[in-house]
Amino acid sequence: MPLVDLDRFDFLYANRVKGMKSAATRDLMATLSRPGIISLAGGFPDTRAFGEEAFREISRNIASDAAQALQYGPTAGLEAIKDVIVEVMGAEGTPARQEDVFVTTGAQQGLDLIAKVFLDEGDAVLCEGPTYAGALNAFAAYRPRIAHAPMDRAGIIPVAARETLKKARKGGLHVKFLYTVPNFQNPAGVTMVAERRRELLEMAREFDLVIVEDNPYGMLRFEGEPLPSLAALEQEEGDVDRVVYLGTFSKIFAPGVRLGWVHAQPGILHKINVGKQGADLCSSNLSQMMISSYFQNADWRAYVMRLTSMYKERRDAMLDALAEFMPKEVYWTHPEGGLFVWATLPSYLDATAMLPRAIARNVAYVPGEGFYGGAPGTGKNNMRLNFSFVEPERIRRGIELLSEVIRERMELRSDLERGSHRREGAIHGGRSVGFNSGTEG
Repeated sequence: MPLVDLDRFDFLYANRVKGMKSAATRDLMATLSRPGIISLAGGFPDTRAFGEEAFREISRNIASDAAQALQYGPTAGLEAIKDVIVEVMGAEGTPARQEDVFVTTGAQQGLDLIAKVFLDEGDAVLCEGPTYAGALNAFAAYRPRIAHAPMDRAGIIPVAARETLKKARKGGLHVKFLYTVPNFQNPAGVTMVAERRRELLEMAREFDLVIVEDNPYGMLRFEGEPLPSLAALEQEEGDVDRVVYLGTFSKIFAPGVRLGWVHAQPGILHKINVGKQGADLCSSNLSQMMISSYFQNADWRAYVMRLTSMYKERRDAMLDALAEFMPKEVYWTHPEGGLFVWATLPSYLDATAMLPRAIARNVAYVPGEGFYGGAPGTGKNNMRLNFSFVEPERIRRGIELLSEVIRERMELRSDLERGSHRREGAIHGGRSVGFNSGTEG
């Protein structure tokens, strides 16, 4: 088949395409399938834990209603799956009503529909810094401005977020919503403390914003006490129209079913409904019925507990290996759940430039730059490390290999600096003698 010159039609492409780019994790897929490579890059749940027999049982259960499973369905989703979603949200401590639930083809579609509903070109979104790269990609098609508020180990820093919003308002920039992943954040792994969640709600009221709460990992807690979602806190405070909650079955069931949901007030859901009709008409009845069958007939909570136990073991293996092998100049987060650790290298190292060397050593990660929008170079000395999909012994080996690459880059930097100092001494007439005599005693 002849090669196609994709640039030939540059003059026909919509302006929105200029803001669209591929996610770093997607670009890495071909490389990560190479035999022998230890991938600490993808955010994959371990679907091997589900088991073939459970899958066969689900298939048998829905076979009796194959006609509906293979048919179109309502745009907002089947009633049975909405009942399951209400149950799942209740298990997390977030009261929900079926009429406030809207089914999407993965939470990723939810992000795209929210952006479609709220964003005009030139509007702004306030995100954590760093933030989920998939959200940045979903928003990019609508050409917004992305503002980041920095984080620490307690989540987004409210003072910085408020200052960013004040600056935007003063500059005439219309911030439409604040996007947050409050639990075991992707990519940083940190969890926003309860006090800051309340501050965000107050901030949203003050600046008349919507909060988009993306909570794919909330049930994957290894330690500590669960915290109330922003949606639950909003209900406690009697203000129930500002938080748009996103959930997904990708992490508590399987990503292959591509099913998520939006929980929001009716006005927002009506706009999302219209947007989804133009996108895909409806989500898969087959996927909805598979999930409904499993959650109604099996012990789904026990399955989630098995997942969290397995992920905790792998998280511990990664943290232990980082402590054992990494140079003392490298720092990392300690997630209480979820799938990710965020590592910070010395400021002079570039994780993007270093990636090919790591892959050549059979270990991969995601460089930090892709988790920031509109700020070239930000996050260049960071990397996201995933522990959910690799067995503990391979995690340990992967971190050992990665630490070797990092040490080599640090040593190269030291060698270059020493060489620079020697050259400087020679240029300035005799200063190298003093430098050498000092180092030689």
